[in-house]
Amino acid sequence: MLVLRPPKGMHDILPTSQPIWDKIRKITKDIADFYRFLRIDTPIVERSDIFEISVGEATDIVEKQMYTFRSGNDRLTLRPENTASIVRAHIQHGLGYQLGYPVKLYYQGPFFRHERSQSGRYRQFHQIGFEILSFENDPVYDAQIIIAGYRILEGLKIKDCIININSIGCKECRPGFIRKLKTYYKDKHRKMCSDCRRRWSSNPLRVFDCKEEKCIVLKKSAPNIIDNLCTDCKKHFQGVLELLEDVAIPYVLAPYLVRGLDYYTKTVFEITTEGFDFSLGGGGRYDDLVKLMGGKETPAVGVALGVERIIEVIMKREIRLTQRPRPRVFLIHIGMAAKHKSLALVEKFRKANIDIIESLGKESLNTQIKAADKAGSPLALILGQKETYEDTIIVRDMKSGAQETVPLAKVISVIKKKS
Repeated sequence: MLVLRPPKGMHDILPTSQPIWDKIRKITKDIADFYRFLRIDTPIVERSDIFEISVGEATDIVEKQMYTFRSGNDRLTLRPENTASIVRAHIQHGLGYQLGYPVKLYYQGPFFRHERSQSGRYRQFHQIGFEILSFENDPVYDAQIIIAGYRILEGLKIKDCIININSIGCKECRPGFIRKLKTYYKDKHRKMCSDCRRRWSSNPLRVFDCKEEKCIVLKKSAPNIIDNLCTDCKKHFQGVLELLEDVAIPYVLAPYLVRGLDYYTKTVFEITTEGFDFSLGGGGRYDDLVKLMGGKETPAVGVALGVERIIEVIMKREIRLTQRPRPRVFLIHIGMAAKHKSLALVEKFRKANIDIIESLGKESLNTQIKAADKAGSPLALILGQKETYEDTIIVRDMKSGAQETVPLAKVISVIKKKS
């Protein structure tokens, strides 16, 4: 039998849900426009090595979660994240020369990870994100990225958001920290989960990202990288924190936060809110990624927010967002001649930028009046057989029931006066 449901971990976005998606899209665009971010759309499918090189072969994403397939001689992957794609586009199209530095980009779209489906985690999910690629690793860009993400959540009335923030250092100070980490875990391998034991040799920092309880216990007494930063990383991190304080963005230090991708350097962060066991988004600095993928050394920083997770918070907290204004006018027709004339009338209202709703598929007057009541339109236009022949129309106040007959040619100006 045909199974009438989408694949596990994927879902339809029904018409009843679209208003909240539209609100998120609108706020994202408003924030992007205000802070001068330009939209970029990358392909849903990329060559697999784009992610293997950038995200890291020893990460959960590459090892377990990517949807990879062959097309001819190409190995392709449904994108699990977008930073690697944006860096590829930046190098390929010379965006720094086209747009000038800093290159400030934003995106919205679907992404794919084959992970265990649960609350806030889907196999097809949607993200909105912001990226800044520049000549300098100035802390101000870290702050701007965090502010952009925070302002979107603020615009959606999600309160009590906290920035959990850390610095994971750079290629100068991280090796020394790794040596200390290896010393700490030297006699603890048997207490680690199998994944952490396997990844230990290739990327020891991954142990901090593990969600296994026994690894979380071990982590609590491990050395943290904040205490082992080089002078430059300390100065950069302090600069980010001071800038967040200047604009009253709440943050807490998270000394074991590393994120799940290998390309991060220095600042990493996640945004959480009380009562939910997942982050609403996160990001960080990736100063070495452009060069790693074949471009010139280009400091960069970004953030991505999970749309489904945001919506889950909004729904569970019963946050009321501004709804689309109710249509100003409901058009009721009686008879075939009126139906034909109604279609042209709707187009005139569209050109006049007046909201109008119709029910041309229904013939009963009572059914159309009930539909007008349900739509909540304050005014109704009634075009019957008599009005059709006389080129007039009835304007009815749905609240009081008062109505008047006006020439059809003047109906738009009459409605504008009543608005």
